[in-house]
Amino acid sequence: MKTDIKLTGEKRKCDVFFKKLNRTGLAISFNDIRLKTGYSEILPGEVNLRTKFSRNIPLIIPFASAPMDTVTEYKMARTMAMQGGIGIIHKNLAPKIQASQVGKVKHYLNAFIPDPIGVSPDYTIEQVLNLRTEKDYKFYSFLVTDSTGKVVGLISHSDLVTFCANPQEKIADIMSTDIIRGHENTTVRSAYEVMQKSRKKILPVFNNDNSLKGIYTWADVQRIVERRSEDYNLDCNGRLIVGAAIGIGVDMEERLNLLNASGVDVVIFDTAHGDTKSMINAIKFCKKNYPQIDIVASNITEAASAKNLIKAGADGLRVGQGPGSICTTRIVAGIGCPQITAIYNCALAARGSGVPVIGDGGIEYSGDIPIALAAGASSVMLGSRFAGTTEAPGDIIYLDNGKAVKKYRGMGSLSAMRENKASRERYGQDEKSTDKLVPEGVEGTVSYKGDLSTVLVQLIGGTRDGFGYVGAKNINELHKKSDFHLISGSGLKESHPHGLTTMEETVNYSKNS
Repeated sequence: MKTDIKLTGEKRKCDVFFKKLNRTGLAISFNDIRLKTGYSEILPGEVNLRTKFSRNIPLIIPFASAPMDTVTEYKMARTMAMQGGIGIIHKNLAPKIQASQVGKVKHYLNAFIPDPIGVSPDYTIEQVLNLRTEKDYKFYSFLVTDSTGKVVGLISHSDLVTFCANPQEKIADIMSTDIIRGHENTTVRSAYEVMQKSRKKILPVFNNDNSLKGIYTWADVQRIVERRSEDYNLDCNGRLIVGAAIGIGVDMEERLNLLNASGVDVVIFDTAHGDTKSMINAIKFCKKNYPQIDIVASNITEAASAKNLIKAGADGLRVGQGPGSICTTRIVAGIGCPQITAIYNCALAARGSGVPVIGDGGIEYSGDIPIALAAGASSVMLGSRFAGTTEAPGDIIYLDNGKAVKKYRGMGSLSAMRENKASRERYGQDEKSTDKLVPEGVEGTVSYKGDLSTVLVQLIGGTRDGFGYVGAKNINELHKKSDFHLISGSGLKESHPHGLTTMEETVNYSKNS
């Protein structure tokens, strides 16, 4: 049956293309189209990829790592933020562990720490060093506070490491009591000047009632003022931005409380079907009780679903049902819309609302990214592209032929569902016994790819090239200027290398990408 799309807000070049397709009832994905080239004065190096992940969460590059247990834990999330993107820590972790992992990202570097870590003067040097290792803190400077919470001293790397002669020595015996104080109105710039002059690595900040408001740390103040972190994705306090996935289940409120306390910036409701009464109620609950946290609803593929979730208060929409390389939802359940049509229809429904669309799944090559963005996405979420990196959870496995791989599985795979209630809950099967589960995903391995930064260089480079061919200097211009060719099977074949007896694969091209 033919349907029509009601165009809302600002018209774009590609609207006519998709309107024609929609009238035929044809839905398309990445291999069905290519971007049209256009007049350009833009070189790839001049492209600005800044965008938004959700209503209030910025991105310097339009990439998010998927909340999967073989993709994103704190090491991935930390590196993603330091590269300019965002990592979403998966929910197959116990609530306290997930919150702790969020904390490890938020405490990795801080310009201003509103809830600083204090140590007791009765601690030994060894105890403080063990605390640092346990919590994966990257700093050595700590406030020393007494039993009433009063700041009585400071300790630094020199105290704990450089001049440490006895690990059992008490903090009270080595701490500095010469404390330089800042006022709650102290800015990063003024903190930099005070700390540089006093040569102190911590500047405690107090209000008029002499209550501690937080601290500035030298390494991070210096990094910001001297512009050493232009590519980091940071919150207003200079901390790395991080997200976490939760479900709509019995531990939802517990997770929200813990994640909120750990400083999480955005939460994704990680469900296979997002257009439900329970999702809408959960969004409303979150916006009422945790207004400081952005809420992303997922997963959807239809315009009507996008409108329902925006009306409920969602700050972002995660689009994709079944396009992932390890997902079998479309085959097992017989549902889902090919990804490019899904992105376009949901982005069209969200147009003018200020709610960004995240394209989740289906990306095989870097050239798929500008296509997803041109169709209306503000960012893309990647799983398999990041699963084989150093930062992804899991060990490197060497096969008999010497090839290095890492495990990768869908959150709807049988092993994930058997091991974790959160995975069963995602697919509405949390009440089933493990012998009656109906998996909607598979598991396998992916090639070991090395460090995430190496992978991102190629993805970012290919994305910038796509913008350059269109003549778009940023994502907003890409949305306005892009148009598409619908291509045939022979057109796709022609797009790939062909006619070769042998071929040496390159770092950014493999037939098995």
